[in-house]
Amino acid sequence: MTDQQERRRYTRINFDCDAFIIQGGARYDVHLVDLSLNGALIETPPNYQLKADQPVNVVIQLSGEINITMCTHLAHSSHEVLGFRSDSIDMDSMTHLRRLIELNMENPEASERVLDELIIPH
Repeated sequence: MTDQQERRRYTRINFDCDAFIIQGGARYDVHLVDLSLNGALIETPPNYQLKADQPVNVVIQLSGEINITMCTHLAHSSHEVLGFRSDSIDMDSMTHLRRLIELNMENPEASERVLDELIIPH
């Protein structure tokens, strides 16, 4: 399966917010471009140094103490954006992420597709 097909397999929402990524001891404040159950796309931060072979935590701060935290790896990069593919996510983060996607979908009836994506192996 190509990356383009993989991206289409998961519902992506444009979600414009600030977040941060952590790898090792380094933390980078970033700006989120879009989000899916399978990962996140962020604007490339200035002067970042990520190791492609090490996990990266993507943390999206929704409000107060509510965060979505995904353990990811860098799937692709350019001067404009970095794409992260999710390796694991805790149950609370998954619940918040699923709800966030449902609330921000252009077609509310498509929320059943989001539920189907949770059970499709990737």
